[in-house]
Amino acid sequence: MDVVTSQTIGVEVNGTTYEREVEARRLLIHLLRDDLDLTGSHIGCDTGNCGACSVILDRTLVKSCMVLAIQADGASIETVEGLAGEEQLTPLQQASATALLRENPKPSDEEIAKAIQGNICRCTGYWNIFEAIKAASK
Repeated sequence: MDVVTSQTIGVEVNGTTYEREVEARRLLIHLLRDDLDLTGSHIGCDTGNCGACSVILDRTLVKSCMVLAIQADGASIETVEGLAGEEQLTPLQQASATALLRENPKPSDEEIAKAIQGNICRCTGYWNIFEAIKAASK
């Protein structure tokens, strides 16, 4: 029985194509941060609870600490670095919640609350995040 310990994968990240040899157990967050030097996504809890590592993988919001890099082979990934334009933060970056507002540009308060319930905010108790999303939807 052959055990695969590494594999060459190809991913498109923020419009740039990369090919890397990765260990079968390597997490996507480590590929992004350590191999591609895209440090905007953070390692917060390492258990998929806090959302600090969130990226958009093939148009779906995922927590990159819960995805193996080899699962992203052939995928298109957007990180927070890919949202900026001309060295200036977009309204969505300033307000967060890119995936929510792309899918639902005018969310209700209840829809915003549901969308951010999986991200743990240790500093503001969600209030500033909630208000920022409402502002970006206008």
